[in-house]
Amino acid sequence: MGGKRYTGIRASKSGKGIHVDFRFRGVRCRETLKMPPTPENMKYANHYRASILHEIGQGVFDYAKHFPESARAVLFCGNRTQRITVRQAMREYLQGKAKAISPSTLRSYASANRCYIMPRWGDVFLDDVTVAAVRTWISAMDCSNKRINNVLVPFRGMMNDAFMDGVIASDPMERVKNLPLNTPEPDPFNDAEIAAILDQMQPAAAHMFKFAFWTGLRTGELIAMQWDDVDMFNKIVRVRRSTTEKHTKTTKTRAGMRDIELLVPAFEALQAMKELTFLAGKEVWQNPKTGEAWTNDAQIRQTCWRYALKKAGVRYRCPYQTRHTFASKLLSTGANPMWVAAQMGHSDWGMIRKRYGRWLPQEASEAERMNLALFGHQNGENGQDLVNKKHG
Repeated sequence: MGGKRYTGIRASKSGKGIHVDFRFRGVRCRETLKMPPTPENMKYANHYRASILHEIGQGVFDYAKHFPESARAVLFCGNRTQRITVRQAMREYLQGKAKAISPSTLRSYASANRCYIMPRWGDVFLDDVTVAAVRTWISAMDCSNKRINNVLVPFRGMMNDAFMDGVIASDPMERVKNLPLNTPEPDPFNDAEIAAILDQMQPAAAHMFKFAFWTGLRTGELIAMQWDDVDMFNKIVRVRRSTTEKHTKTTKTRAGMRDIELLVPAFEALQAMKELTFLAGKEVWQNPKTGEAWTNDAQIRQTCWRYALKKAGVRYRCPYQTRHTFASKLLSTGANPMWVAAQMGHSDWGMIRKRYGRWLPQEASEAERMNLALFGHQNGENGQDLVNKKHG
């Protein structure tokens, strides 16, 4: 705010409140005074905090008297009549998470809270939340299992915090499991489909998707690429970031932060794109309609992907299938699964085996090897040559 700074006092991000920090019974507490952070109000908040510290020192501090809507009031006053609603607890939970999670994750939590949690639980007291009631709520949700599991994440976090703080005697969410997910099978594109799709795209989009088909990058990794990440001499791209909903951050896992080796088609796509975006010195791939960086997967689908598939007469699959196409194409030609896993950002090839097992070349069984080796000469051929011919 540009005014005087006070210890334990700071303005909220929204500019509508003042945070007051203090310690009580060994616990760090942060409460919000609902007043704009003007110089006068900041001074008042400082005096208010001083009075709280004085009461704590004298052993007469009444948490519920000062902050009756706070979930911590129940914890510290021990008065079970001071019951906390889900609305109050979720507000505090989201405030506490604001700096601990990414902006996109916080938006996801807020959306789940607004669309699903508050309509059902807003005015319900925390200690009235039961396992049976939660299960009934879940069964009534009209959305995918994945969406339901995502909605449960902030709800679980809020209930766990309430339990750990002593606000509720037990956490009912410990007995509520996530719903099973049916992961769609990879549905890769064939060579003819790839050629038809690229032929219907403007050059900038065509170069980007050619690169995607031949590198297996996730969409967020692809649109976060900058020319500083590209080593044209050694034909390597350093994957370090991912972009989701206009927010760019480092990749989620250590394996995701990797160097990928460029196959010939991917290198050709970069060479072609260099004429369009290299001099700007920032992002490699740009929206051909705006000349600016892509912001998310939805923008790509709406701008060029759906149109190109429709014009090409290719059955619709989402852009993420470019990643599956890369994996299936390389594995079916005998590429080392460990190398493919490293290119795609997996820590080991377990995921490759699980997701793309049907594209792995099948080895001969031991019995088949023995039959061919021992009796193949009856057909006038060397047994080992038959093994190699059958499985090579």
